[in-house]
Amino acid sequence: MSSMDPLERIAAALERMSPAPAEAPDWDAATAFVWHADPDQLVPVPNVNRIDLSLLLGINRARDILIDNTQKFANGFAANNALLWGARGMGKSSLVKAAHAAISAEHPSLKLVEVQREDLPSIGRLLTLLRAAPVQILLFCDDLSFSHDDQHYKSLKAVLDGGVEGRPENVIFYATSNRRHLMPRDMIENERGSAINPSEAVEEKVSLSDRFGLWLGFHPCSQDDYLAMIDGYCAEYGVTVDADVLRAEAIEWQATRGSRSGRVAWQFFTDLAGRHGVKI
Repeated sequence: MSSMDPLERIAAALERMSPAPAEAPDWDAATAFVWHADPDQLVPVPNVNRIDLSLLLGINRARDILIDNTQKFANGFAANNALLWGARGMGKSSLVKAAHAAISAEHPSLKLVEVQREDLPSIGRLLTLLRAAPVQILLFCDDLSFSHDDQHYKSLKAVLDGGVEGRPENVIFYATSNRRHLMPRDMIENERGSAINPSEAVEEKVSLSDRFGLWLGFHPCSQDDYLAMIDGYCAEYGVTVDADVLRAEAIEWQATRGSRSGRVAWQFFTDLAGRHGVKI
């Protein structure tokens, strides 16, 4: 029989069940990292999938505001958490990564850390690790949204409000979403309509978006913006095509997709570059 008493055995079992504290990464190994839970670890990303800031057209206002906010944070000044919301394919996540690249060129201590939505329950442990980091962290969550029975939003409050400890001074949080309030409008109305106290039914989830100091909206682009994006890609990668032919092919491409966006423009250019033997 073991000499440990019942309380000692319970404590030992709990220690075995709890994840070991994550080790701090070599922050000089990369400019960007991805957080993985179970086991907890920050994995360096040698080559970040991003495009140059100059190629993000049609979103000038959002670009300038986010760059200014990120610059203030990198300089050690007060800055806001930011929610980039709106139309699909209009460069929300691309802007976050491009803004980080532009600012970190002057401030190498600014690191990008991406956390997946499904790993939000572990974000408290991540913040503990980041709090002790000798660098500044742009914490990023792409495609953030919640359903009516989703409890992940409670974990996110640790980033936005910080609880008793407060958000680490060296961490700022950027998120992208197709939804301004991070949940579908019809779900908001359904819960309000069926609740005993409609005003409280979704207040906690809807108010989560209010905790972002910056709301940057992204809207479907015009045809002129769509064509300007393609012209910019052609100039950047040295693809030369007759202007009338390029315009006709680009318009036909977006018609087959049923929408115009930065993503559709890039997809068209990828096809165009491939046909002209240009590597991108």
